Amino acid sequence: MKRTRAQESRSAIEKLYITMRHLFMRGSYKPMGVSGESLVSSLLVLSPEIYGLVIDDEKVELDGLLYVMERLPRGIEECRFVRLISREGYENSDFETLIPAKRKRNCYRVDKDQMYVEMTRGKSDIYDILTHLTFLYIESEKIRTNSTDHKGRINLNWEMLAKIVEKENQGEEFDEEAACSYLSHITGRTFDETHQAVKKFEASHNPNSLFSIVYHLGKLAMDEVTFEADREIYFSATLRERVGHHVYGELWANRIKQVLEEEDLIHRPIHIISANLHSILNTIYGHQLLGLDSFEAIEKVASEISVGAKKNKSKEIFTYAHKNGFIDLPDLSGTNIGVQIFDTARMSKETVLPGCKIPEEAAKKPVIIVMDYAFGEQAYECFDELLKPFETEGKSIALDVVSASIMGKAGILTGSKGDIMIPNSHVFEGTADNYPFKNELKSSDFEGYGLGVYEGPMITVLGTSLQNKDVLSYFMESSWKAVGLEMEGAHYQKAIQSASKIRNSIRKTVKVLYAYYASDNPLETGGTLASGALGMEGVRPTYLITYKILKKIFD
Repeated sequence: MKRTRAQESRSAIEKLYITMRHLFMRGSYKPMGVSGESLVSSLLVLSPEIYGLVIDDEKVELDGLLYVMERLPRGIEECRFVRLISREGYENSDFETLIPAKRKRNCYRVDKDQMYVEMTRGKSDIYDILTHLTFLYIESEKIRTNSTDHKGRINLNWEMLAKIVEKENQGEEFDEEAACSYLSHITGRTFDETHQAVKKFEASHNPNSLFSIVYHLGKLAMDEVTFEADREIYFSATLRERVGHHVYGELWANRIKQVLEEEDLIHRPIHIISANLHSILNTIYGHQLLGLDSFEAIEKVASEISVGAKKNKSKEIFTYAHKNGFIDLPDLSGTNIGVQIFDTARMSKETVLPGCKIPEEAAKKPVIIVMDYAFGEQAYECFDELLKPFETEGKSIALDVVSASIMGKAGILTGSKGDIMIPNSHVFEGTADNYPFKNELKSSDFEGYGLGVYEGPMITVLGTSLQNKDVLSYFMESSWKAVGLEMEGAHYQKAIQSASKIRNSIRKTVKVLYAYYASDNPLETGGTLASGALGMEGVRPTYLITYKILKKIFD
């Protein structure tokens, strides 16, 4: 019986991850060698939406290239060798720390040929970067082919691009339109498409130009063919030893519990929220400092802060918060997950939101712990460690966790950017792990605010950049009836259920609140994550979910 495209795609995802795990355990591989070829072929079979034209033999995928380069360290396209490492002391060296704009990773350019990338966020982070690098190597081969003839001789467009990059490096002016013309032939795209892509790269967070990126990708591909200067990816022995053992999650969680004990908060009722590190802060203290007495008033100030119109207001709120129960814990562990603690007993107002009073009895005044977004399986590592009792001086102190709230951004399957999804279960892609739960948030909580609201199962995927329309349509149209996809939900729920129902380290009646806002619709043309950030459209859903979570907690 012939397999459907959805079945072929799901097999390709499984093959990708099996191959990645094998290469990781082996310690190294050559991306364009036999081992790397398995990753390339699986990615081409899958043809993820976010990588657009990756299966085209001639056209370079420019939006996908921008998406990837914003998540990789500056200059990685110039390096033959990429070494994935654990936290191994480079943070104490004199090497410049390179942090990609849209992925929190410490990276170090050791010399002109080598880039070291810290992997402290678990297996999902490793799979993520390997997928991005595989895409880069596929595109580099197209660039090489488009820049040479059948005998391997470089063409005029490549020679001219090399001169443009040299001028750019020396700070000399050059004719940008002529440069776009050369680049359009090398990338197989129209002049208009190329010119627009150049402007997008200039406006992006990646400081290297599209001219430079394309040139260096092509040059390394040519050197590999002409001089046998193979590109290689390595995994350090320390990284292979540490992955899966919660090394960084344990450090992260113990620091939080240590602070809770030092501040005499560890025996109080605790509400944990996984969210961004601005909306809870601005919502609570915006109400308390500025007297914002409705969601609309809070949203207005949040929008003004987001566009930079009221930077002073943001500083005012932050300063006021520090004097009224706010404790900031920037990450020191390597997880790249910052934490905020809100002690309601030290707040000078009796309400955290209009109509939401703080309990009068001191022992019942809640503590709110807000953790920044985790990445994939890292959510389980960190949450699992946080929910364990705090072991100190021979004592075991269990946390009184009353609720766990997860606010995140996710891909939506039935709506548009900015809409809201309320899950009633998480289905973990590629496994038999399914997590139904009672969500304290309901779709009715979000009606009347001008946003689409969708309730149903959500798929926790192995990687958002590996999804295509066939797989997503299957999840949406089959009996799963999924409303969206994200990367952390099942991992959070696994930690919550094991802590409350198996380990008995937190109360069995812990309340769970999940809500996601749509950062993209991968089924819409031009609606994937590669099409750009949510921007100001994200303010209303982000602050609305924040508002509703706080109301539920205090009601």
